[in-house]
Amino acid sequence: MSDNNMVAVMRLLQFTDSAFPVGTFSFSNGLETASFESIVTDAASLESFARSQAHQAATSDGVAALHAHRAYLRGDYKSIQDIDRYLIMFKMNAEARMMIKRMGKKLAELGVRLFDAPLISQWLKDIKEDKVPGTYPVAQGLIFAAAGVGEKELFCSHQYGVVNMVLGAALRCVKVSHYDTQLILEKIANEVNDLYDKVAQMELKDMNAFYPELDILASLHEKGNMRMFMN
Repeated sequence: MSDNNMVAVMRLLQFTDSAFPVGTFSFSNGLETASFESIVTDAASLESFARSQAHQAATSDGVAALHAHRAYLRGDYKSIQDIDRYLIMFKMNAEARMMIKRMGKKLAELGVRLFDAPLISQWLKDIKEDKVPGTYPVAQGLIFAAAGVGEKELFCSHQYGVVNMVLGAALRCVKVSHYDTQLILEKIANEVNDLYDKVAQMELKDMNAFYPELDILASLHEKGNMRMFMN
């Protein structure tokens, strides 16, 4: 492994770490309501839920992240703005919009401290001036590109983050063990190659997120009685 590759791996680990300070631990991606409504009650139903979340995120957030990564490498700031605005339209509920905007801004703030990256600085300025929404997947694309980390690694980190957010929340509100959650993560990880091959070919116009039950659960969480996670 070359020295450059070692640095890229270290940065990949840093950005994917659940302790990376962007607030992922504050959200459950609808799992809290799914548990409260007895939809997710055990390891089997948790696996199905986590896989659905991963696929929904891949064909929407994942597409945006890859295109933002490519736009950064081209130096195409207008495309970055367009991708950011396009993605927010796919979020049907207020909780999802709040989540990706809050985490996106935090990641952009970290990005300008970690890298000398004028495109990220401009994007953060536009976020603060409400010119762009500042979504988390776009932030991921920009940060990974600035760090010299490739888009396949970006996609893995994105998928890991989505699944691990659900599984981390499950340990607090579903009757499962660490063994259960790690087995689920291992199973879903085996599917990432095929999912990347599909998503990497998608244009922005091909983005889709048609998992109605997930959106309904998130909507219920906005006005529900569950308060372990942000809404």
